Amino acid sequence: MFQNLPDSFLQMNTIFISIMIEALPFVLIGVFIAGFIQMFISDAFIAKVMPKNRFLAVIVGSLIGILFPSCECGIVPIVRNLIAKGVPLHAGIAFMLTAPIINPVVLFSTYVAFGSTWEVPLLRVLGSLVVALVVGSAIAYFYKGEGLKEKFMLYETAAERKEKVERSEMTAIVGMDAAFASGSAQTISSIETGHDHHTHDADKLPMKDKIWHTLQHAVDEFFSVGKFLVFGALLAAVMQTYIKTSTLVSIGHGPVLSILLMMVLAFVLSLCSEADAFIGASFRSVFSTQSIVAFLVFGPMLDIKNLMMMLATFKAKFVAFIVIGVTVTVFIYALFI
Repeated sequence: MFQNLPDSFLQMNTIFISIMIEALPFVLIGVFIAGFIQMFISDAFIAKVMPKNRFLAVIVGSLIGILFPSCECGIVPIVRNLIAKGVPLHAGIAFMLTAPIINPVVLFSTYVAFGSTWEVPLLRVLGSLVVALVVGSAIAYFYKGEGLKEKFMLYETAAERKEKVERSEMTAIVGMDAAFASGSAQTISSIETGHDHHTHDADKLPMKDKIWHTLQHAVDEFFSVGKFLVFGALLAAVMQTYIKTSTLVSIGHGPVLSILLMMVLAFVLSLCSEADAFIGASFRSVFSTQSIVAFLVFGPMLDIKNLMMMLATFKAKFVAFIVIGVTVTVFIYALFI
């Protein structure tokens, strides 16, 4: 049956399956973490721990990825839920950019891939932090408008809810004063009945129901992001099959072109951050350390499958802002290290 198929098609199929097998475990981890965040982490808690200062919030967002062993394959649904819960947009994106790089699993795999030396792993971590701080700060101070698509804006922030509660309480007080003045008990009753306390339904659920809803949410998230993962993996497989690496390598002469080439390769190959260091290390005899670091920093932040999931979650204008910011910052960082 498969004997009449061209070899290139079979190669593409093999690459597609390998990308899916590599990515699926981390997508599953990501959607379960997203479900946990929705049911167990309140936006009041997030508002409490997140600094009000925008730059400090970016720093916190950049560093908290150390605690989350998340691959870029599953980071988008996590960030989507955090932002919808009230994490500032700039802090959420800073977390999205660094989490797939600075976590201990990726740091150790990079250390092993480069012969148990710390130069490249530390340059990789430093690069991810620089990019996150630059892009996060640019979002905080220059980007106007919402980042998430409207259908994902499910939660009010704690500050917004507090403002609404205070406003409704003031309305109730004024209305009750008017009711007492007019002697209208019916008005008092209607105002008290209409008073909104803005409580979270999830906070009232017993533990077993929270766990059940977490699982339900994880399944919904999986099917939501899964189709974009499949499309991204297929597109990456097509590009890897029909755009030869040897052709790209042949044009990658000089520091500028070699850095740009390795960034393009990172985008096209769409490797998981736990495995990309071993691929990057295989280019040491061909490319400079600058180029390889660009490959290792850029890939977990922007690749084909990740871009597809971002476009499904964030507004196109905001995704373009991230893509431009990440690309320019990674290039400048690699050029001057």
